[in-house]
Amino acid sequence: MKNIPDILSGTPLFGGLPQDQLQEIGNISVNRHFRKGEMIFSEGDDGEGFYIVTDGRVKIFKLSAEGKEQILHIFGAGEPFGEVPVFSGESFPANAEAIADSHLLFFPRTAFVDLITANPSLALNMLSVLSMRLRQFTVQIESLSLKEMPARLAAYLVFLSDEQKREDGVILHISKGQLASLLGTIPETLSRTFAKLADRGLIKVKGRDIRLIDREGLEELAGI
Repeated sequence: MKNIPDILSGTPLFGGLPQDQLQEIGNISVNRHFRKGEMIFSEGDDGEGFYIVTDGRVKIFKLSAEGKEQILHIFGAGEPFGEVPVFSGESFPANAEAIADSHLLFFPRTAFVDLITANPSLALNMLSVLSMRLRQFTVQIESLSLKEMPARLAAYLVFLSDEQKREDGVILHISKGQLASLLGTIPETLSRTFAKLADRGLIKVKGRDIRLIDREGLEELAGI
Protein backbone atom coordinates (compact mmCIF):
# COMPACT_ATOMS: atom_id res chain seq x y z
CA MET A 1 0.00 0.00 0.00
CA LYS A 2 1.19 3.54 -0.75
CA ASN A 3 2.25 5.70 2.16
CA ILE A 4 -0.62 7.63 3.70
CA PRO A 5 0.29 11.17 2.48
CA ASP A 6 0.42 9.85 -1.11
CA ILE A 7 -2.99 8.22 -0.68
CA LEU A 8 -4.44 11.45 0.75
CA SER A 9 -3.02 13.63 -2.05
CA GLY A 10 -4.97 11.57 -4.58
CA THR A 11 -8.35 12.09 -2.90
CA PRO A 12 -10.80 14.90 -3.73
CA LEU A 13 -10.93 15.82 -0.06
CA PHE A 14 -7.23 16.58 0.34
CA GLY A 15 -5.93 17.04 -3.20
CA GLY A 16 -3.69 20.09 -3.60
CA LEU A 17 -2.73 20.37 0.06
CA PRO A 18 0.98 20.79 0.87
CA GLN A 19 2.99 17.80 2.03
CA ASP A 20 3.28 19.00 5.63
CA GLN A 21 -0.52 19.23 5.98
CA LEU A 22 -0.96 15.81 4.37
CA GLN A 23 1.49 14.42 6.90
CA GLU A 24 -0.47 16.01 9.77
CA ILE A 25 -3.70 14.50 8.51
CA GLY A 26 -2.03 11.12 8.05
CA ASN A 27 -0.78 11.25 11.62
CA ILE A 28 -4.33 11.20 13.02
CA SER A 29 -5.63 8.48 10.68
CA VAL A 30 -6.28 4.90 11.77
CA ASN A 31 -6.02 1.91 9.41
CA ARG A 32 -9.09 -0.29 9.46
CA HIS A 33 -9.92 -3.48 7.53
CA PHE A 34 -13.41 -4.83 6.84
CA ARG A 35 -14.35 -8.14 5.26
CA LYS A 36 -16.91 -8.35 2.48
CA GLY A 37 -20.37 -8.11 4.04
CA GLU A 38 -19.12 -6.54 7.28
CA MET A 39 -20.92 -3.45 8.61
CA ILE A 40 -18.80 -0.33 9.04
CA PHE A 41 -21.48 1.67 10.81
CA SER A 42 -25.26 1.64 11.15
CA GLU A 43 -27.81 4.41 10.87
CA GLY A 44 -28.06 6.14 14.24
CA ASP A 45 -24.50 5.32 15.36
CA ASP A 46 -22.57 8.26 16.76
CA GLY A 47 -20.63 10.09 14.04
CA GLU A 48 -17.25 9.73 15.72
CA GLY A 49 -15.31 10.29 12.51
CA PHE A 50 -15.24 9.67 8.77
CA TYR A 51 -13.52 7.31 6.36
CA ILE A 52 -11.59 7.21 3.11
CA VAL A 53 -11.51 4.02 1.04
CA THR A 54 -7.92 3.06 0.22
CA ASP A 55 -8.84 -0.28 -1.33
CA GLY A 56 -12.13 -2.11 -1.85
CA ARG A 57 -15.71 -0.90 -2.16
CA VAL A 58 -18.34 0.37 0.30
CA LYS A 59 -22.09 0.83 -0.10
CA ILE A 60 -24.12 3.45 1.75
CA PHE A 61 -27.75 2.46 2.12
CA LYS A 62 -31.03 2.97 3.94
CA LEU A 63 -33.53 0.31 5.04
CA SER A 64 -37.29 0.81 5.02
CA ALA A 65 -39.50 -0.37 7.88
CA GLU A 66 -40.23 -3.48 5.76
CA GLY A 67 -36.51 -4.16 5.34
CA LYS A 68 -36.26 -3.02 1.71
CA GLU A 69 -32.80 -1.72 0.87
CA GLN A 70 -32.15 1.50 -1.06
CA ILE A 71 -28.51 2.05 -1.99
CA LEU A 72 -27.57 5.72 -1.92
CA HIS A 73 -23.91 5.57 -2.93
CA ILE A 74 -21.16 3.11 -3.71
CA PHE A 75 -17.64 4.32 -2.99
CA GLY A 76 -14.31 3.00 -4.23
CA ALA A 77 -10.63 3.76 -3.73
CA GLY A 78 -9.84 7.38 -2.89
CA GLU A 79 -13.40 8.33 -1.99
CA PRO A 80 -14.44 9.68 1.44
CA PHE A 81 -17.69 8.89 3.22
CA GLY A 82 -19.34 9.73 6.53
CA GLU A 83 -18.06 13.33 6.48
CA VAL A 84 -21.31 15.13 7.39
CA PRO A 85 -21.29 14.13 11.09
CA VAL A 86 -17.79 15.60 11.36
CA PHE A 87 -19.34 19.05 10.96
CA SER A 88 -22.76 18.44 12.50
CA GLY A 89 -21.68 16.32 15.46
CA GLU A 90 -24.74 14.14 14.86
CA SER A 91 -25.28 10.45 14.21
CA PHE A 92 -24.76 8.69 10.88
CA PRO A 93 -27.88 9.14 8.70
CA ALA A 94 -27.46 5.84 6.83
CA ASN A 95 -25.70 2.46 6.96
CA ALA A 96 -22.29 1.57 5.52
CA GLU A 97 -21.22 -1.95 4.53
CA ALA A 98 -18.13 -3.31 2.79
CA ILE A 99 -19.19 -5.06 -0.42
CA ALA A 100 -15.63 -6.28 -1.01
CA ASP A 101 -12.72 -6.83 1.35
CA SER A 102 -11.79 -3.22 2.07
CA HIS A 103 -9.00 -1.20 3.64
CA LEU A 104 -10.09 2.17 5.03
CA LEU A 105 -8.51 5.15 6.74
CA PHE A 106 -10.54 6.41 9.69
CA PHE A 107 -10.28 10.02 10.87
CA PRO A 108 -11.52 10.68 14.43
CA ARG A 109 -13.84 13.67 14.60
CA THR A 110 -12.23 15.55 17.51
CA ALA A 111 -8.70 15.31 16.14
CA PHE A 112 -9.84 16.30 12.66
CA VAL A 113 -11.82 19.32 13.86
CA ASP A 114 -8.70 20.49 15.71
CA LEU A 115 -6.77 20.27 12.42
CA ILE A 116 -9.45 22.26 10.56
CA THR A 117 -9.29 24.97 13.22
CA ALA A 118 -5.55 25.29 12.61
CA ASN A 119 -5.79 24.91 8.78
CA PRO A 120 -8.93 26.57 7.31
CA SER A 121 -7.98 25.40 3.80
CA LEU A 122 -9.05 21.90 4.86
CA ALA A 123 -12.57 23.17 5.48
CA LEU A 124 -12.73 24.70 1.99
CA ASN A 125 -11.82 21.35 0.42
CA MET A 126 -14.47 19.56 2.49
CA LEU A 127 -17.13 22.11 1.58
CA SER A 128 -16.33 21.57 -2.10
CA VAL A 129 -16.74 17.79 -1.76
CA LEU A 130 -19.95 18.13 0.28
CA SER A 131 -21.39 20.51 -2.33
CA MET A 132 -20.66 17.95 -5.04
CA ARG A 133 -22.35 15.23 -2.95
CA LEU A 134 -25.43 17.43 -2.51
CA ARG A 135 -25.62 17.89 -6.28
CA GLN A 136 -25.34 14.11 -6.79
CA PHE A 137 -28.16 13.53 -4.29
CA THR A 138 -30.33 16.09 -6.08
CA VAL A 139 -29.76 14.37 -9.44
CA GLN A 140 -30.39 10.94 -7.90
CA ILE A 141 -33.66 12.01 -6.27
CA GLU A 142 -34.82 13.62 -9.52
CA SER A 143 -33.94 10.46 -11.43
CA LEU A 144 -35.70 8.10 -9.01
CA SER A 145 -38.84 10.20 -8.78
CA LEU A 146 -39.26 11.53 -12.33
CA LYS A 147 -37.47 9.25 -14.81
CA GLU A 148 -38.50 5.87 -16.15
CA MET A 149 -36.10 2.94 -15.73
CA PRO A 150 -34.49 3.15 -19.21
CA ALA A 151 -33.63 6.81 -18.57
CA ARG A 152 -32.25 6.02 -15.10
CA LEU A 153 -30.03 3.23 -16.43
CA ALA A 154 -28.85 5.34 -19.37
CA ALA A 155 -27.94 8.21 -17.02
CA TYR A 156 -26.02 5.85 -14.74
CA LEU A 157 -24.05 4.32 -17.61
CA VAL A 158 -23.07 7.77 -18.90
CA PHE A 159 -22.08 8.83 -15.37
CA LEU A 160 -20.02 5.66 -14.92
CA SER A 161 -18.35 6.19 -18.29
CA ASP A 162 -17.25 9.67 -17.22
CA GLU A 163 -16.12 8.38 -13.82
CA GLN A 164 -14.06 5.57 -15.36
CA LYS A 165 -12.81 7.90 -18.13
CA ARG A 166 -13.92 5.46 -20.83
CA GLU A 167 -15.93 6.90 -23.71
CA ASP A 168 -16.92 3.60 -25.29
CA GLY A 169 -17.69 1.36 -22.36
CA VAL A 170 -17.89 0.73 -18.64
CA ILE A 171 -17.17 -2.08 -16.21
CA LEU A 172 -19.69 -2.78 -13.46
CA HIS A 173 -17.86 -3.27 -10.18
CA ILE A 174 -21.08 -4.09 -8.34
CA SER A 175 -23.62 -6.85 -8.76
CA LYS A 176 -26.75 -6.26 -10.79
CA GLY A 177 -28.73 -6.71 -7.59
CA GLN A 178 -26.81 -3.83 -6.01
CA LEU A 179 -27.22 -1.75 -9.16
CA ALA A 180 -30.97 -2.41 -9.10
CA SER A 181 -31.13 -1.12 -5.52
CA LEU A 182 -29.09 1.93 -6.47
CA LEU A 183 -31.52 2.71 -9.30
CA GLY A 184 -34.63 2.04 -7.22
CA THR A 185 -35.85 -1.09 -8.98
CA ILE A 186 -35.63 -4.90 -8.80
CA PRO A 187 -33.11 -7.16 -10.59
CA GLU A 188 -35.72 -8.58 -13.01
CA THR A 189 -36.75 -5.11 -14.18
CA LEU A 190 -33.09 -4.08 -14.47
CA SER A 191 -32.33 -7.12 -16.66
CA ARG A 192 -35.26 -6.30 -18.94
CA THR A 193 -34.06 -2.70 -19.19
CA PHE A 194 -30.55 -3.79 -20.16
CA ALA A 195 -32.13 -5.94 -22.87
CA LYS A 196 -34.25 -3.02 -24.13
CA LEU A 197 -31.22 -0.74 -24.40
CA ALA A 198 -29.32 -3.49 -26.22
CA ASP A 199 -32.25 -4.08 -28.61
CA ARG A 200 -32.27 -0.36 -29.43
CA GLY A 201 -28.60 -0.54 -30.36
CA LEU A 202 -27.47 1.70 -27.50
CA ILE A 203 -25.32 -0.81 -25.62
CA LYS A 204 -23.83 -4.28 -25.85
CA VAL A 205 -23.65 -6.33 -22.66
CA LYS A 206 -21.05 -9.02 -21.98
CA GLY A 207 -21.10 -9.95 -18.31
CA ARG A 208 -19.94 -6.91 -16.33
CA ASP A 209 -18.40 -5.30 -19.41
CA ILE A 210 -20.87 -2.94 -21.09
CA ARG A 211 -20.01 -1.34 -24.40
CA LEU A 212 -21.63 2.03 -25.11
CA ILE A 213 -22.44 1.73 -28.80
CA ASP A 214 -24.45 4.97 -29.05
CA ARG A 215 -23.39 7.35 -26.27
CA GLU A 216 -25.33 10.26 -27.77
CA GLY A 217 -28.46 8.11 -27.84
CA LEU A 218 -27.93 7.24 -24.17
CA GLU A 219 -27.49 10.90 -23.26
CA GLU A 220 -30.67 11.80 -25.15
CA LEU A 221 -32.61 9.02 -23.40
CA ALA A 222 -31.24 10.13 -20.03
CA GLY A 223 -32.16 13.74 -20.68
CA ILE A 224 -28.60 14.91 -20.10
